[in-house]
Amino acid sequence: MNFSHLMGLARKADKQWHRWLKDTRSVLVNARTPMNYDIIAPIYCAMRSDPRVSFYFTASENSHRPSEIYRGFEGPERIISPRQAALMKFDAYLVADLLWVKLPRGSQRVLMFHGVAGKYGNIYDTPDRSMREWDRLFFINSRRMRNFIAANAIDADSPAARLVGYPKLDCLVDGNLKRDKILNSLGIDPASRTVLYAPTWSPHSSLNAMGEELITRLSKAGYKVIVKLHDRSRSPQYVHSGGVDWAARLEPILKKGGGHLACESDASPYLAAADLLITDHSSVGFEYLLLDRPVIRIEMPELIASTNILPDYVSLLAEASITVRTPVQAVAAVERSFAEPSHKSSARKRVAEDLFYQPGTATARAVCELYEVLELDPITVASAVSLPQWADNMGVESKILES
Repeated sequence: MNFSHLMGLARKADKQWHRWLKDTRSVLVNARTPMNYDIIAPIYCAMRSDPRVSFYFTASENSHRPSEIYRGFEGPERIISPRQAALMKFDAYLVADLLWVKLPRGSQRVLMFHGVAGKYGNIYDTPDRSMREWDRLFFINSRRMRNFIAANAIDADSPAARLVGYPKLDCLVDGNLKRDKILNSLGIDPASRTVLYAPTWSPHSSLNAMGEELITRLSKAGYKVIVKLHDRSRSPQYVHSGGVDWAARLEPILKKGGGHLACESDASPYLAAADLLITDHSSVGFEYLLLDRPVIRIEMPELIASTNILPDYVSLLAEASITVRTPVQAVAAVERSFAEPSHKSSARKRVAEDLFYQPGTATARAVCELYEVLELDPITVASAVSLPQWADNMGVESKILES
């Protein structure tokens, strides 16, 4: 009898003992950045009222930053250190990035995916067999699932593969986010023409090359500009910010033009508030397609090369957007887009359908899948769990609402 077999028996006995002592389930969430938590948050919010499930939160790679990563945290304070986590028994380990921590007592490991931009030769689209170590893979789209199978990272009939969608974006299509209400909260008149600028993080991004000039020109042209920086562009400690404190640099320019610097890590409210988006190559650019509003892409060849963006994704974003190369061209494209907002609408819809599986209902699928991992019946807690508005119009996952 080898060590792995003995460890398996020990973990099985530990699980049975744990269930006998207290018939509840525990989930450990691990995040690297606030954006990681934003992806998991809809699932937590849908399940946090279930008395049979306890959520714990840790930050294994940034153990000194949990309060920043989980800012806006609602519910019992259950933020724990990686050392504490290693001593505890968890039924599920839930992450939105490739974060692996040692859990000697075992756990079902669940990976949600963040982003669909295909950057850095994305392991999410060019995976290896290490992905077989995960017990569940919550795929955003069938494209990525096919890539996993083609790369032999998983088998075609793998029980780990679950086509879920992207819970983080349900709020973009379920009617919960109201443009005018959001703009009022930002101090921007809803009657204004509003442009969201959301560059990616890289020394070669449009932010470093032309961000200040672009924002200045847009403001002078009469647009209200909202800037959504990537988490890692906000601090000069990250090499990808170019050593610049971009929040401090841009705030005066935006204030002068009546714009706004986004402070939340989740881009969704700002996407809903904007009439038009400008980006270089960011997942936000693809997410915005769900709203079928104009997208302007700043072509940055050095960015594409240095971040090893997969050609398919460069083509997809180009197909659904207007491509420009300078701030002057960008302002002209903005004018054209406001005059012809339906231009490229069919391409936007086509790409969005390809990249996001059944948006508006992904959270419910993810919740059902996690309950399966926890070996709990979601039906019995229909009255106990406070589900958000997206659940009211469900069809495919209606079982979660049945009594």
